[in-house]
Amino acid sequence: MTLTNFTPYFPSTVGFDRLFDALERVTVEKSTFPPHNIIRYEKNPNKYFIELAIAGFSQDEIDIEIVKGVLSISGKKKEKNENYSYLHCGIANRSFKKIFHLAETVRVNGAVLSDGILTVELENVIPEEELPKRIPIVAGKQQSKLLQE
Repeated sequence: MTLTNFTPYFPSTVGFDRLFDALERVTVEKSTFPPHNIIRYEKNPNKYFIELAIAGFSQDEIDIEIVKGVLSISGKKKEKNENYSYLHCGIANRSFKKIFHLAETVRVNGAVLSDGILTVELENVIPEEELPKRIPIVAGKQQSKLLQE
């Protein structure tokens, strides 16, 4: 089921098919557990943080990996203690897998688990050759070498 139609862009774009495919996949994935935030750092707009509310999970129950621009965060609870039973279980501790599609220039710098919140730090690292460059203008009567040929 396609929720987004990118066909109007096809006649005027070249090489964006992978981007359109990725955007289409993202619109289909609707995982709501665990709740999360995506934050951009105001002092450095190239820095991002993903926060996941994973109360009850320990460090060794969480797995974070990145493969081909896809950040995958998953959690699997260990076996429960069979010496007791819950009368009410309101704290979610089910297994989860959260997927984030990253731009080619986004790098994962690390992750911290504190007070039930997993924070993953990301940074958009733009290669030097892709940064904007100013083109100097030469004043005077010099003619372009291209015009002299």
